[in-house]
Amino acid sequence: MRFVDFLKTTVLLSAGAATALATITVLAANSESNSLLVPIAVGWWVLATLFGLRLGRRAETSPPIARLLTGAKATTTLPELRPGTTLINRLWPLILSTVLAGGLGFLAPQIPGIATGFGIIWALAWRRQDAAVAAIEERDGVRFYVRRTSPVRPMELDRTPGFKALRVGGSPSTGGAAT
Repeated sequence: MRFVDFLKTTVLLSAGAATALATITVLAANSESNSLLVPIAVGWWVLATLFGLRLGRRAETSPPIARLLTGAKATTTLPELRPGTTLINRLWPLILSTVLAGGLGFLAPQIPGIATGFGIIWALAWRRQDAAVAAIEERDGVRFYVRRTSPVRPMELDRTPGFKALRVGGSPSTGGAAT
């Protein structure tokens, strides 16, 4: 699976998990007639949104992703493409925490309420990373793929040849405009 696609999917699944957990929180609080829980949870979600927006404001790769890209192993063959297996293999902590928090939500609705905030932070903090990696791929003429590893080992990437973007236009000092 391409690393850019993995990053996009991670953001979407994190946002989806946060939405599902928020729904469970509201439904569970409503079934218990807990009028205080939802306003407190919404306050936490607003803080989580602000924090996630702050973390994800930069357009360049984050330090962990930069290290991952730097450590990518060069290969000339395309790796095995199994996106479903790759997603489950790498995102099992997200899946497990969402299922556990959602399941516990009907016993203690504050649990999915708290977990929702972390899903929001994660989705917003990583929202621009796929574009930053795509820019590096275009600049360097490579493609990064998620390597198949054990679910408990750190992620590894393969670097394959790709297409390098050649810009036609003016000088760099004019921002590419013709002079």
